[in-house]
Amino acid sequence: MTNTRHTIWAAIFWTALILGVAGCVVHETKPLPKINATQASREIPEDELLDVAVHAFDPGVPSEIAKNEQMLNKKRIYPDIREAESRYVASMLRGTLEASGQWGAVRVCPGNVEFVDVSVSGKIVESTGAKLALQVTVKDSTGRVWLNNKQYASSADIGSYKTDAALKARDPFQNVYSEVANDMLTAREALTVQNRRDIRRVTQLEFAKDLAPQAMDGYLDHDRNGLVRVTRLPAADDPINTRIDRIRERDSGVVDTVNGYYANFADQMTDSYGQWRRASFEEIEKEQRTLNQARTRTYLGAAAVVASVFVPQQCGVYDYNCRRVEGAVRTAGAIGGAASILSGLKKYSDAKTHAQALKELSESFQNEVAPQVVDVEGRTLKLTGTAEEQYREWRKLLHQMYLEENGIPADAPPDAPLPAIQPVALDFRALNKPGSREPN
Repeated sequence: MTNTRHTIWAAIFWTALILGVAGCVVHETKPLPKINATQASREIPEDELLDVAVHAFDPGVPSEIAKNEQMLNKKRIYPDIREAESRYVASMLRGTLEASGQWGAVRVCPGNVEFVDVSVSGKIVESTGAKLALQVTVKDSTGRVWLNNKQYASSADIGSYKTDAALKARDPFQNVYSEVANDMLTAREALTVQNRRDIRRVTQLEFAKDLAPQAMDGYLDHDRNGLVRVTRLPAADDPINTRIDRIRERDSGVVDTVNGYYANFADQMTDSYGQWRRASFEEIEKEQRTLNQARTRTYLGAAAVVASVFVPQQCGVYDYNCRRVEGAVRTAGAIGGAASILSGLKKYSDAKTHAQALKELSESFQNEVAPQVVDVEGRTLKLTGTAEEQYREWRKLLHQMYLEENGIPADAPPDAPLPAIQPVALDFRALNKPGSREPN
């Protein structure tokens, strides 16, 4: 009789175990606390207001698997989408910085836009509808590094996925952009007022030196830390400096046009990209949940089969009732365990189906996001990786304009003598002596 009770309890145990694997524990994902960029509380003096260039991010497609579609899909890397995201991420960061009121002109630019107060570059480490991870570097025109390949990552704020209106109101990864903006602000606030003014002066003189290396020689030097410093300044009424300033205004106009392209591109992809992200998030959640269920069912099902096979003999030779129950337990365990294994295998199949759906969603998005073309100064710029080449051509035009405005043939060698007009310089080191007055 005792053996019969043990057998019955064993039957109850294995039945409960097998049935239990059919369910799964679901952890509810809660909306993340919102992080916002710190807003300016005072008007920043113009000579301390730093302009920012946010370069299009590196898409982060590993070269070793760039042509291996199977590996790319496994890592959820879709090159065409990453290419679009590299501009979108830069545009979102630009919008965050601009909205904070802490900076001067903030633009998204090709990587070869060099002469700007603060440059932001980065790489997409991971990007799905469930997670965004970036690697960000920020430095100023003197060579001072503010952020050195710093990692930023966040899960999606599922509150943004609740409705279409919520998705438009706040990016699911706005926290990442806000954290970058706040770290940039912290780095800027660690600088002295003189540091900030020097950054602006170095930017202006670097631009001038690029256009007229011979005329602007000797205005800049490096300190013992390797940072660029100003040694002297051109006079306010210096004719060469005036011409360079005028050319720089034209360059700013072209960079504004390029920035407008990126902004337009981001606006156009917002709706379809938001929907893709939300669908991607849902597919990843389903796939992960399915995989968890598959593992549980398969492992416990196998355990049930093994246990049913190796259940020890507890019934006496002539205890027929006990032996019948024991046999039923073995059969139930084997059947239930096998069913659980089959259920687990089906879940694995379902996971593949979800992964395929995600791939199809990605391909659909790739078809929606097409390269855009913008006309700058009568030249057609196709900003799909060739923007830097186009801007490089524009820089050549700037050099030609400078030479033409100074009466030098456009095909003159770099060391050709300048016209008689020479810049008037002020010794910047002397300006820092006691009793000296700093120029405006």
